Amino acid sequence: MSPLLDHRPWPVPTRPWVMRMRWCDLLFAHWRVDASAIRSLLPQGLDLDLFEAQAYVGAVPLTMAGVSPRLLPAVPGMDTFPEINLRTYVKAGGKPGVWFFSLDAGQKVAVRVARRFFHLPYFDAQFQVAHLSERVTYAAVRSHQGAPNAAFTANYRPTGAVYRGAPGTLDTWLTERYCLYAADPAGRLYRGEIDHAAWPLQPAEAEIQVNTLGDWLGIKMQGPPATLHFAKSLDVRAWLLERV
Repeated sequence: MSPLLDHRPWPVPTRPWVMRMRWCDLLFAHWRVDASAIRSLLPQGLDLDLFEAQAYVGAVPLTMAGVSPRLLPAVPGMDTFPEINLRTYVKAGGKPGVWFFSLDAGQKVAVRVARRFFHLPYFDAQFQVAHLSERVTYAAVRSHQGAPNAAFTANYRPTGAVYRGAPGTLDTWLTERYCLYAADPAGRLYRGEIDHAAWPLQPAEAEIQVNTLGDWLGIKMQGPPATLHFAKSLDVRAWLLERV
């Protein structure tokens, strides 16, 4: 995958990337939320990022495919699994990125690797995912021992043609982010860089029957989402974390 720089806010890292993956059948479902409530959940050193003075949280179900380290082939049975994340948008040192409140995944090894080496709040979960034409039926229930309960059930599909978000729009602000932030148990902050082509977004519709992803944090995601986007497939590279 050759880096395309015209859609990135800063250059691709010069050091070698370490992981490859493909994100498939992804839904971005975003809600407007109270900024003060979200700020209280962030670690020291991170600033909440706002769009036109408004904070957002997103529930993002997808299927991970082809997950493997650099220079090694993907391992059948371990490289493809469903995942859902609960996220908000932050910045540190002038770089906007993503803060994950949780990531639930259907692959136990991936959960443990991500928790240990990337300081990310991954949890084991049970999934049922089915496809009927373009429609995705998706159900996740957290099963991680000792973790707070969380579940998400929905069906969703694209409703229009692929487009690229225009600069300065909410579509682009929500999706075109090229790093994540994480904190270790001691509260030290890290940045993880990623790279991919511009998002191939499509408008979407979704029927969300269950969404308790934010309940354990007091995050209110009430009513229908403010925005919905679908993406069929995106190839991604990731780098090791660096201290901020």
